[in-house]
Amino acid sequence: MIVEVDRPDPILTEVVARSLVSIAEEMAATLTNLAFSPNIKERWDCSSAIFDAEGEVIAQANRVPLHLGSMIGAVKALLSKYSGAIAPADMFLVNDPYNGGGTHLPDINVIAPVFIGVSVVGFVANIAHHADVGGMVPGSESALCTTIFQEGLRLPMVRIIQAGVLQDDIIGIVLLNSRTPDERMGDLQAQIAACRIGETRMRELFERYGPATRTCIRFSLQSTGIRFTAAIRSLQTGRYESEEWLDLAAGEPPARLCLRLTVADGRLHFDFRETAPQLTGSSRNVPRNAVLATVYAVTKSLLDPDVLPNAGYFGALDVVTRPGTVFDPLAPAAVGTRAITCGILGDLVVAALSQATPGHAMACSGPHHLVIFSGPHPRHGDVFVDYETVAGGAGARATANGLDGVRVHASGAANLPIEALENAYPLRVERYALRAGSGGNGIHTGGRGVIRDYRILTLGVTVSLSSERQVRPAAGIAEGGAGACGTFVLNPGTSEERTLPSAAVNLPLQPGDVLRIATPGGGGYGRSVDGRYDH
Repeated sequence: MIVEVDRPDPILTEVVARSLVSIAEEMAATLTNLAFSPNIKERWDCSSAIFDAEGEVIAQANRVPLHLGSMIGAVKALLSKYSGAIAPADMFLVNDPYNGGGTHLPDINVIAPVFIGVSVVGFVANIAHHADVGGMVPGSESALCTTIFQEGLRLPMVRIIQAGVLQDDIIGIVLLNSRTPDERMGDLQAQIAACRIGETRMRELFERYGPATRTCIRFSLQSTGIRFTAAIRSLQTGRYESEEWLDLAAGEPPARLCLRLTVADGRLHFDFRETAPQLTGSSRNVPRNAVLATVYAVTKSLLDPDVLPNAGYFGALDVVTRPGTVFDPLAPAAVGTRAITCGILGDLVVAALSQATPGHAMACSGPHHLVIFSGPHPRHGDVFVDYETVAGGAGARATANGLDGVRVHASGAANLPIEALENAYPLRVERYALRAGSGGNGIHTGGRGVIRDYRILTLGVTVSLSSERQVRPAAGIAEGGAGACGTFVLNPGTSEERTLPSAAVNLPLQPGDVLRIATPGGGGYGRSVDGRYDH
């Protein structure tokens, strides 16, 4: 709850608010600069945030919006478990969705309290997607996992540093459960360093401005809420509905995703309770904290993208889920590929909000596809794990074409540059291009997906695949055309060409094989008068 405060000096408030964002960005930069794994160092699959003493978000770096849900849950879990037992120079670690606020196991949170004297004035936190934390599949993520016990190491809230002393036994558990322990050690050290930078900068901020710092933070949260409420009041009041369906493996019944949105009195009420029961044969379930993060990110992007990234606007958004459904699963449901489902969840939110603001409407988008290569590295013989998400295409808007080759809605990691990939792994990228014709037709065309061809250079390599929108394309809006579906193709253009399943685990590949990832395009907006389509 954001408490109303008397108006402090507005210039100082802005200085403090922007300083907090700067600290969060410095933490994120520290993490990516020091990380070992290409997934964090090159793809920036990580985030950082700052929280007040009550666990409210007061700043977030511009990285992966979906990570916010995990960090919110983790800080609240820390306060619940260790309230009154937190000491200076402590640091905590957690990843479990059911016992620590996480949203899937590869995302490990590291959290540190910030003390001024004997009082906790806030927390700094970062999250990094570790390329492997064990489980039945290299990369610890597959749409075909059926229970969280198959997905890797589960870490409840534990101290990783106590009174400044690193807990080697905790680190040892993490390393022993990973196929790539050296990477895990380097990435964890980078996360610890990022938290230490955040602690230092936060203490400097509080020491510089004294008690006024807390007042400025509270007022900044309050001002954010007022500004966002004004944006909501610009919408057409009413009730709006949207629905989507998940692509599931052959033989599985379709899973309906449903949203009922109410716009009234400067508030948005998102009701997801009619969504299908949680999946027992797939890891496409989405923990509630990830639903919150997606709703927060998408709503902010559509209504007021420049509002400060803090909890001040969360209070204007009511999110209702039903336990035991895809959007609020109960243990031990698998949740590894929740990010791909969140791409569809983002479309649900966009579709409903588009009805309330037709002038800013947006078609559905093509979510990323996941590919994980693994095998013995010929350079040193140890196992390598190349975890990559390949971008799709965004839906067209009422005013512009959709964006090409982007991670949509709450997803945000970058592509892995070809030079970095080929230096780290026995793979060669032979084609990387926008996928011509994949965006839906219309007055404004949908964003194009991506084609990325990998050639295998060594023996013993396997690949695991996960995706969405390989069966049901991204729909257009206002009579716009649908985008192209995604596909995985082995050895395209040869006599051995074959289309692979939309989800697969540990498929063996031979030296010389080429795997093509063709990601889905976004839907188009409006009916094209002359039928031209040249996007």
